[in-house]
Amino acid sequence: MAAEGVCLIVVVLGWFGVSKGEVYKVGDSAGWTTIGNIDYKLWSATKTFQLGDVIVFEYNPQFHNVMQVVHSEYKACNASSPISTHTTGNDSIAINTHGHHFFVCGVPGHCQSGQKLDINVLRSPSPTPSFSAPLPPPAVPSPSPSAAPPCLQLRRLLPNFLLFYLLITLFA
Repeated sequence: MAAEGVCLIVVVLGWFGVSKGEVYKVGDSAGWTTIGNIDYKLWSATKTFQLGDVIVFEYNPQFHNVMQVVHSEYKACNASSPISTHTTGNDSIAINTHGHHFFVCGVPGHCQSGQKLDINVLRSPSPTPSFSAPLPPPAVPSPSPSAAPPCLQLRRLLPNFLLFYLLITLFA
């Protein structure tokens, strides 16, 4: 019973550790603006973005907006076919995929004057070995199941379990 409790604690703590992300206000105290010659390229270069991070755009919605675009539209400052458009003046965008995420202000002239942002989420190096070649069989016998709790592999199932538990408690 004690081993099951330890497993549950490890799984829960591990799951919360993975789901945690940072919140970044674009442009820091200046926000998303054309005033003050904010260098958004330099701003993003000083950050290490990861999956789960939230990018917050604060701006005056009478004068600005936020449009997520593809790379070619970012380079050309073309906001005619955005992936998404944000206009509240306090937009929070969760970063859920690796790679580049491009944003521009769609007000004419603003992107050309530097109001554009490239967020790059790098793939973190994996501590596990590459699986390109088969691993040789172990030279020593495998440890007994009590040496490493199998519940550590259940960590990825926790979100589904929690959803199932919530549904059962809601409809019970």
